[in-house]
Amino acid sequence: MTHSAQANRAPQIKIPATYMRGGTSKGVFFKLSDLPDAAQQPGAERDQLLLRVIGSPDPYEKQIDGMGGATSSTSKAVILSKSASAEHDVDYLFGQVAIDKPYVDWSGNCGNLSAAVGPFAIANGLVDSARIPENGVVEVRIWQMNIQKTIVSQVPIVNGLVQETGDFELDGVTFPAAEIPVAFMDPADGEGAIFPTGNLIDELDVPGVGRLKATLINAGIPTVFVNAADIGYTGTELQDAINSDIKALAMFEAIRAHGALRMGLVSHIDEAASRQHTPKVAFVAPPADYTASSGREVRGSDIDLLVRALSMGKLHHAMMGTAAVAIAAAAAIEGTLVNLAASGEKPGDEKYGGEKRSAVTFGHPSGSLRVGAEANLVEGRWHIEKAIMSRSARVLMEGAVRIPGDSF
Repeated sequence: MTHSAQANRAPQIKIPATYMRGGTSKGVFFKLSDLPDAAQQPGAERDQLLLRVIGSPDPYEKQIDGMGGATSSTSKAVILSKSASAEHDVDYLFGQVAIDKPYVDWSGNCGNLSAAVGPFAIANGLVDSARIPENGVVEVRIWQMNIQKTIVSQVPIVNGLVQETGDFELDGVTFPAAEIPVAFMDPADGEGAIFPTGNLIDELDVPGVGRLKATLINAGIPTVFVNAADIGYTGTELQDAINSDIKALAMFEAIRAHGALRMGLVSHIDEAASRQHTPKVAFVAPPADYTASSGREVRGSDIDLLVRALSMGKLHHAMMGTAAVAIAAAAAIEGTLVNLAASGEKPGDEKYGGEKRSAVTFGHPSGSLRVGAEANLVEGRWHIEKAIMSRSARVLMEGAVRIPGDSF
């Protein structure tokens, strides 16, 4: 390239941004008003900007030239604005950025990063200052724009500022921080249609895999649950056991795609490939002892069931927050595969039916997590008022991201 051609290249632009951890995920947070005008509206310009910020698409799958961390847990972007609704403080839009492909999936929420929305909103003037105590807890009401649902976050405040440090430990996060309880209100998708097929358990006929029993649920995020034993697993697997097995990943993608079709999320099986963020696919099993990825021993007697879930085509290192909501909802409803695993049962057992549960502790690759939900049968349809879990969040870096001016 000649010097003149090099000189004609557009310079980098700076965009105010904050890099935050929320739960077991990390992402780049923006105020909507700080984005370039072309990216303040949904569309190709916004997607292209976020792709360049995160460092995608990257055929090397490393995201070296961006802020992404080369995993589904760290390839995320969040756009926040003061809420247009009087019932909410902040509007929250989440983008799951593909690593090796040029697209941003806007079809679902990130439950983990939901814990960081309240702290960011308070620190960036999106919550009325009159509501923030000098010391105490402020309730931040969040409108989740992707799924059109309310999230309520309890953010601790010390000396008028968000309290980030503390002794709350979350498996999958190395260091302790302040606890932030997060409630996902009425988490079922489609006006309470928790089970899109109307069944607690369906049968999926997956070519190359066979007929599988599955619980298809819309709560937190659309999720396909199958029994670990039915696909040759125990439920104690860690990431390497799945992510290093190309055939296993292909099997899970096939299950996910057929689940998406049965749930009505896609009209043709081929469409699932362009909708990687939803649905999730997970497998469950009764409790058992295992060694977590940290080396810590998890005892079966301390948990109610085992759950492993895949995100963006790979086994998650812990558990997605939205999938944890789905687990809480499914566990609370007697007769789902999740509830049966927590009850130590499986279809065919003599006392098949499960038992009512308002909370469960499940084992995941990094350790365990307790989640709760209350389920009620209203006029023949299951309803979840809210699902609750505790997370933590912390600002990792703040200032501005830079991207080439001709990137979007």
